[in-house]
Amino acid sequence: MSAIRGQAMRAIFLVTIPALFSLFRIAAEVPAVKIVHRSSFSVIGIEVRTTNAKEATSDGVIGKQWQKFFQDSVLEKIPNKTDNNIYAVYSDYADNRAGEYSFLIGTRVAEGSIAPPGLVFKTVPGGRYAVVTTETGPVAKVVVAAWQRVWQMEDKHELNGTRAYRADFELYDQRASDTQSSQVDLYIGLK
Repeated sequence: MSAIRGQAMRAIFLVTIPALFSLFRIAAEVPAVKIVHRSSFSVIGIEVRTTNAKEATSDGVIGKQWQKFFQDSVLEKIPNKTDNNIYAVYSDYADNRAGEYSFLIGTRVAEGSIAPPGLVFKTVPGGRYAVVTTETGPVAKVVVAAWQRVWQMEDKHELNGTRAYRADFELYDQRASDTQSSQVDLYIGLK
């Protein structure tokens, strides 16, 4: 009887240990979600309306907005900057992730700032946010992958809360200065 139990234990051990190492490897590859409370802040930049369905086609506008942001030197036109970080803000959701939303690229500004002609002023609401950090790599690739991860986490209720669909934003700080080796934080607004 003990020989059979010993063989069973070895079999369980041989199956379980590789599975555990696999789980540890997956956990190491996917950074944990951090929950933070943020105060509201103001951003000035350029804005467009779009949908995720549109962005999945050649008619997507987010890439074109980024191109315009840099070609038109929008960052230099923004008054009263509080830092040199770039913010990509998703707001004014018509529905959940399937509906229309506004996409603004800009930077944080002092309260009371006024947007110059052609630019938009927006207040990002304060509240509870899940922070998802991208892997390090080409910026477009890692940001898209992180959003796909957010949607999967949302579907599985793994964001440590329910998405509010008021505002979400991406923070491009010094870690994103090299577009081929970037890391970006996604702030997902929670209820």
